[in-house]
Amino acid sequence: MRRAGLGEGVPQGNYVASGYSVYEEENEHLQEGLRDKVHALKHLSIDIGNEVKNQNKMLGDMDSDFDSTGGLLGSTMGRLKLLARGSQTKVYCYMLLFALFVFIVLYWVVKLR
Repeated sequence: MRRAGLGEGVPQGNYVASGYSVYEEENEHLQEGLRDKVHALKHLSIDIGNEVKNQNKMLGDMDSDFDSTGGLLGSTMGRLKLLARGSQTKVYCYMLLFALFVFIVLYWVVKLR
């Protein structure tokens, strides 16, 4: 009775047996190369994930900084608008008083001649 094993059905000549071990060694070599590549890809994907987490954290921090700066800028613009509204009437009053003063001085200069 024959035992079932590797190489069953393959003639047991020196050429065929040595060819089979060559293929086996080549497969093992390719498996090692594939294992190394998978290992490198695993570490690369972990590094990419860590980098994405860091970038997301930085973006979140920048977003909160821009929000606080936007609030500060909005309140400053509100104050500027309030100042601009109030100062227009003051400017008109000052211009009217200046023009009145100039007319009085001119009238007084013309009257004294």
